[in-house]
Amino acid sequence: MFGTLTLRSKLVPFAQSPPSNNIAALASIDSLRCFSSRTTGYSGSEDDEEEDGSDESEVEDSCDEEDGSEMGPKLVARSGKSEAEKVKEAASIGYSVIGPLISSENPFKPYEPIFAVVQIGSHQFKVSNGDSIFTERLKYCEVNDKLILNKVLMMGSRTETIIGRPILTEAAVHAVVEEHALDAKVIIFKKKRRKNYRRTKGHRQELTKLRITDIQGIDKLDTSQLLRSINHSLSRTLQREAC
Repeated sequence: MFGTLTLRSKLVPFAQSPPSNNIAALASIDSLRCFSSRTTGYSGSEDDEEEDGSDESEVEDSCDEEDGSEMGPKLVARSGKSEAEKVKEAASIGYSVIGPLISSENPFKPYEPIFAVVQIGSHQFKVSNGDSIFTERLKYCEVNDKLILNKVLMMGSRTETIIGRPILTEAAVHAVVEEHALDAKVIIFKKKRRKNYRRTKGHRQELTKLRITDIQGIDKLDTSQLLRSINHSLSRTLQREAC
């Protein structure tokens, strides 16, 4: 009876009572197996582990230093926009932020017969002193902040009217942010017939309420002059009727 012994894809014939040379071959195979098992699961001595740990820590420290030196400014740039970018974006919309309103300050003035047409974003508003308007949510401003609306398209009073081409560069409309609010809910309903498709969705637009405090860039008449002009016009009408 003969059997076979597999050694590195080689067939070695031997009898049931193997000779001495086959026994030596088996011993070498066992030693190889033990050596292979040790090498696969070899973890090294304590000294080697300490050296590897120190090397890894040094590599991590160097990586951290490189990341800190290279990624630092990138993280700052990604965190948000700079002040110059915020000012530029606000100017493109049509306003600029002056600062918060002081408690002792009273920017509100009595009504004056002057109007202005201002553009905020893609909307135009006709405003007068003391009016309140609702615009789309303005960025980079909080409640009680003072604003200057720069995009003035037209101004007018009882005596004159000024039209911009397209903007009046010397005109300005001052306003104060009163609140940030949400508009009434709008229901959006979609349906596809014979498809069993129905979708209902609601939307509330974010708004900013502004109070107009002053309009600059046009000659303002005093109340005494205004009364005189009214009286003069009334007297003229009465004289014409009498004649």
